[in-house]
Amino acid sequence: MKNILYVFTGILLTVFITGCAPKYNKDFEKISKANLKQSAWSELKDFENDDLDLSLEVFKKACVRSKRYDTFKATCAKAKIATNAKQFFQDNFTPFKLYDDKDSEQGLITGYYEPLLNGSRIKTGKFQYPIYKMPNDLITVDLSSVYPALKKYRLRGQIKGNKLVPYNTRAQMESKKDLEPICYVDSKVDLFFLQIQGSGKVKFQDGTIINVGYANQNGRRYNSIGKAMIKKGYITPDQGSLQGIKKWFENNPKKVDEVLNINESYIFFQESQRSATGALGVELVAQRNLAVDRSYIPLGMPVFIQTNNPLNKKEINQLMIAADVGGAIKGQIRADFFWGNTKEAEEVAGKMKQKGILYMLIPNKI
Repeated sequence: MKNILYVFTGILLTVFITGCAPKYNKDFEKISKANLKQSAWSELKDFENDDLDLSLEVFKKACVRSKRYDTFKATCAKAKIATNAKQFFQDNFTPFKLYDDKDSEQGLITGYYEPLLNGSRIKTGKFQYPIYKMPNDLITVDLSSVYPALKKYRLRGQIKGNKLVPYNTRAQMESKKDLEPICYVDSKVDLFFLQIQGSGKVKFQDGTIINVGYANQNGRRYNSIGKAMIKKGYITPDQGSLQGIKKWFENNPKKVDEVLNINESYIFFQESQRSATGALGVELVAQRNLAVDRSYIPLGMPVFIQTNNPLNKKEINQLMIAADVGGAIKGQIRADFFWGNTKEAEEVAGKMKQKGILYMLIPNKI
């Protein structure tokens, strides 16, 4: 009788535990290949002290685009009527910690910002460096109709005869004559970093400011000039920040082209009515949006980040929303923290190269 009671009690306990535990929406597995460990809410450091109302507002903005995934549809509908942000996230999501293939839970967190460049509509005086529109001869091929397994990939190139061949490299872009500029800016280096950031603003001499956003890319692989400069002995690892690299360029102007051309990737822009806009198609919110590798973290996903500020060393424990991607943002525990468009944003983003832990909040099955 006692053994039967133990068995019955065990069954009840199992039912109680599994029955009360939220069941995450397994449709998520169709859009992510991440390694995940289910976590308790208590593991998310200072979660309850975060500005969760702001996180909810940013999540609702992302819902406009991310709800096209089945994973988000029901949760986005609930977000519209939510009045208590903390309760909304805890009732409708299950936190999972990401870990990499080496079983490490720590990854790399960098930062980016929206730069402000000085420019002119026409090429004149110091304004010599064009911000180009997307060229007419750049072909982008969506492979998904032929190879469904490659639906996340795009093939870019140009037609030569009857063949699609790779598009011009950064170095080759200098001699290309059929490109149309949006405007011209006064610094080749600042233009390069505008391409790294993916969007920015240009201020003309009459005070007018325009927004320029990502339109397309030449299909060439992104290569880090910082890593190359360290390898060549041009700078030391502790000089590899945005500020350190810019200072080296100031002191070595004759080597600017040599170094910039290491990165063959080249970004084309479009004039926009909106400020910095991520790959999700919504305007980015300073210190609440992340760029991620969408193979692991789908766009629109709430992500709780634990890292620190490189300037004041203070901890950053807050709920962000994945809304952007980047050529250098590759890997499971990898994120680029959007800081905004101020001088402080440029300073902290340029120096940010921190260790960090990421938790994905995966919607529950509703």
